[in-house]
Amino acid sequence: MHVLRGGRVVDADGTREGDVAVADGEIVAVGPDAVEEIGGEEAVDAETDASGSVVAPGLIDAHVHVMMDGRPDVATAVSDSDYTASYRAAGNLRDALEAGVTTVRDLGSRGTLALDAGEAVAAGDIDGPRVLACGRNVIMTGGHGNWFGREADGPSEIRKAAREQLKAGADVLKCMATGGVLTEGAVTGAPELTPEELAAFTDAAAPTDTPTAAHAHGEVGIKNAVEAGISSIEHGTFMDREAAEMMAERGTYWVPTASALRGIVDNGVEAGIPADAVEKAEDAADRFDDAWDHALAAGVPVAMGTDAGTPFNFFADIPRELAYMVDYGLSPERALEAATVNAADLLGLDDVGRVEAGYRADLVVLDADPTEDVTAWQEPKAVFAAGDRVA
Repeated sequence: MHVLRGGRVVDADGTREGDVAVADGEIVAVGPDAVEEIGGEEAVDAETDASGSVVAPGLIDAHVHVMMDGRPDVATAVSDSDYTASYRAAGNLRDALEAGVTTVRDLGSRGTLALDAGEAVAAGDIDGPRVLACGRNVIMTGGHGNWFGREADGPSEIRKAAREQLKAGADVLKCMATGGVLTEGAVTGAPELTPEELAAFTDAAAPTDTPTAAHAHGEVGIKNAVEAGISSIEHGTFMDREAAEMMAERGTYWVPTASALRGIVDNGVEAGIPADAVEKAEDAADRFDDAWDHALAAGVPVAMGTDAGTPFNFFADIPRELAYMVDYGLSPERALEAATVNAADLLGLDDVGRVEAGYRADLVVLDADPTEDVTAWQEPKAVFAAGDRVA
């Protein structure tokens, strides 16, 4: 039995005083009487002094790419061997874990790289957060991300491509509903998959109740994806009021990935990012403020995701996303919810996101209350994954 003693507990249920008792990777008691609940001091084998600190849930990033490393030009990774990509993925996952991120969802990597990484973490072969993954993105021929996606055209091909990912063990299915910033020549907001293709995509996911995600910048592509029953809109940069209201009505999650735009716009061509990508990102950034206004006014549910791995968007910096979300209008409390309980709900996980008995012991110890200071997430004092101290 391990007890985190003397701290304050902070999660989506608020802030309260209390110890946190952990056994066999699970939280078994929380509160001022936690030690008594587990059988008294004689049951305690080890403890962590959390006096003056805050114990919070580990963060969940709902949108990463473990094969990417934040380099200025992602296209230069195309020629890397699978071995090199694997080493990079292991390093990225270690960085995320040390930053207090205990669950990630990979939304597109080459082959089965991310799926294999998830198995390696679960087996204890490498250190990292729990990994859920989509396998390969399903895209139109020549569409956004074609250098690592599964190209398909027409409802029948789309359905087969989606089923291939399920056969490989995908936890979520991801498609490209519009163009994107980092594919040269792609028009960021232009629809790519048709409504009929998107319907086939979600139809393939339905029998296994597998969550779906759609990369979608433009408002038409967003609406097409929402009408098809997609679980989450990734980026949603040009979201208009109608799209936001549709998402809110249907409970479609928004994963904004503010870090992705910041990484490109703040560094620019001077840092080696391709001019085409910078131009598109700057245009997208101008529209992003409006998307947030529409989403907040409509009450769109938000889950945290960073698009980690894109230019200057490093896995070690994932917690900065919460501060960006606050900059765009979320309260620190709602940012916490987006990065814990909301993200867990989107990922279909019912055992993470809270500091509560019966939940997996994915925990971070912070210097300050993140509902008062959102930057507290950025320098965790300790990180626990399934009860083990990992950083």
